[in-house]
Amino acid sequence: MKKILIINGPNLNLTGRREPEVYGTMTMDDIVAATRIALAGRAEISYFQSNHEGAIIDCLHSAGFGEADGIVLNAGAYTHTSLAIADAIAAIDVPVVEVHMSNVASREEVRHRSYIAPVCRGTIAGFGADVYRLGAEALLGASGC
Repeated sequence: MKKILIINGPNLNLTGRREPEVYGTMTMDDIVAATRIALAGRAEISYFQSNHEGAIIDCLHSAGFGEADGIVLNAGAYTHTSLAIADAIAAIDVPVVEVHMSNVASREEVRHRSYIAPVCRGTIAGFGADVYRLGAEALLGASGC
């Protein structure tokens, strides 16, 4: 069974309470549980969240050399600011899928540029909580991990 790690960046620990009109009312615990159920028997899903850039980079380094077969990453606002996270993704051996619950292309201009997209396998955005399942399924597909 493949090991998929979901990594979330800043403020995603507030999912379900923060801007429910944008991110919905499900908590991240609910979303991770639903993703585990949807992929039962196909993937082991683990989860990490941090509001700190360095902790996300450390997690990418740890998982990216054999602890995981693939990573689903919602870097939150770091998507639009962090060359360091982009460099960490480029340095590791496992594929990474960038996900965003909202359609970042329809939001503020600052959210239109992703520093991590060029080093990720692909990007899934705008489908709410389903982006985590979709990202994991993409990793499990024929061209995935």
